[in-house]
Amino acid sequence: MEPTHLFELVIAMFLAIIALHYVAHRLGLPPSVALLTGGALLAFVPGLPAISVDPELVLVIFLPPLLMDGAWAIALARLRRHMIGIASLAVGAVLFTCAVVAVVAHLIFPSLPWAACAALGAIVAPPDAVSARAVLERVRLPRRLQILLEGESLLNDASGLVLFRFAVAAVATGAFSAGEAVGSFFVLALGGAVVGVVVGTAWVKLVRRLGDEYLIIAATVLLAWISYLLGELLHVSGVIATVTTGLIASWHQHTVFSAATRMRGTSFWTVMIFLMEASVFTLIGLSLRDVVERGGGLTTVIATMGLPMLAILVTLVVARFAWVFASDLIIKFCAALGVTRVQPLGAGGATVLSWAGVRGVITLALALSLPEGFPGRDFILVTSFAVILGTVLVQGTTLGRVIAWARLVETETERARLTMSQAEVAMAQAQLGTVQSLAYDGEGKLIHPQLLDRYQRRATVIVDYAERTEHYKPVLHAHFDVVLEAVATGRRELIRLHRAGDIDDETLDELERDLDLEELSAISAKA
Repeated sequence: MEPTHLFELVIAMFLAIIALHYVAHRLGLPPSVALLTGGALLAFVPGLPAISVDPELVLVIFLPPLLMDGAWAIALARLRRHMIGIASLAVGAVLFTCAVVAVVAHLIFPSLPWAACAALGAIVAPPDAVSARAVLERVRLPRRLQILLEGESLLNDASGLVLFRFAVAAVATGAFSAGEAVGSFFVLALGGAVVGVVVGTAWVKLVRRLGDEYLIIAATVLLAWISYLLGELLHVSGVIATVTTGLIASWHQHTVFSAATRMRGTSFWTVMIFLMEASVFTLIGLSLRDVVERGGGLTTVIATMGLPMLAILVTLVVARFAWVFASDLIIKFCAALGVTRVQPLGAGGATVLSWAGVRGVITLALALSLPEGFPGRDFILVTSFAVILGTVLVQGTTLGRVIAWARLVETETERARLTMSQAEVAMAQAQLGTVQSLAYDGEGKLIHPQLLDRYQRRATVIVDYAERTEHYKPVLHAHFDVVLEAVATGRRELIRLHRAGDIDDETLDELERDLDLEELSAISAKA
């Protein structure tokens, strides 16, 4: 394919993404479902060239920024608090699922080597970070479940990759050592964490020296690929390196970013991640044609592999349910003995956690990276795609209903000590203290009376609001509705002045930015 045609295809894919997102929004479907289905249908459009996905390129291009985005947005304090539970899912559940799938695959195809069955297990075992984000952004979960799923999706790729590489090596050499695999995993994870700390620390020091907000945004965007590629270059876990770097950058961005850098950088990053996430699901759908052709055609695939694929998919779901419910029973037993203060999730929480294991880009990329001549390669490829399709279409579309059925409630231990109103009181009082100390000159003369009066009234109003929030909410909403109408009127007048030639472009941009900030502030206050 010529470069210009490839570029035209990419632009067409982005246009399709916008259209499919709009359709998903209108139909109330998860965008991932529309993108995956739309991509699969486009794959069979006559005249459209076959899309062959390079798995290594997909991992390098898409995985680092998506992992970085997940690490950037995760609540670090809750991540530390629930690290044991996250490790249980990211490592324990992946190992258990891999083993169960390998056993079932060997029962279905006794001639398939154990190492090849383990490779299939490693490919389909880890839920995907991209798929999990696409599902979770449309549902509301208690904080504990949210952090367990987010943390799992960030870290389990490392487990799956290590298992996969050992399984492929075992097929090639005919030997496998469980002890060596476990030791290698911890070495790779520790090495990746060290690389992440080094890159993250270097980024903090660099950002503090750059000064220019566009250079800072560019350096931050490149950060994900730098940490991932450096980790892979040093033969440690690029996944862990990227996640660690993201956690460090997220922690320090509040102190090293200016307000302008944060607003502009967030806008750019959000659009980039949106396009990347959408492209991943579309590419997965477009690769269906290639996968089906490898399996001998759609009719052949369904006739010869339909039941085995369904068996593997059911095994995946059952294995995750078994691990989550068994872990919850152990927690319940330990809590009854007073060994731990962690409370069990309960049947509803465990069901939601079990049902949220959606597979995606990692599964497809690992399956496509299998070498030619690998035992059972066609079956593994088709099964991997079926697992992605099944989990996204079935679990992704029904997770909201499962959450509604579970009637989950937030536990007291997961609630923050202060509400938003109480935090605003603390912030307003701290600001008032600073203004009070600077409102007088060296001789004790008041030189900023209006500023001091403004902050005193603001602190008084916020304290009163925090004490009677429910009483003030309707009035507050009405207040900011008026503010938003005033902003809209001001914007119309500003545009009229510009169109009439009364003000230049610089004046328009400056005053429009002020109106934008006022509008965002009013919308945030209403939320």
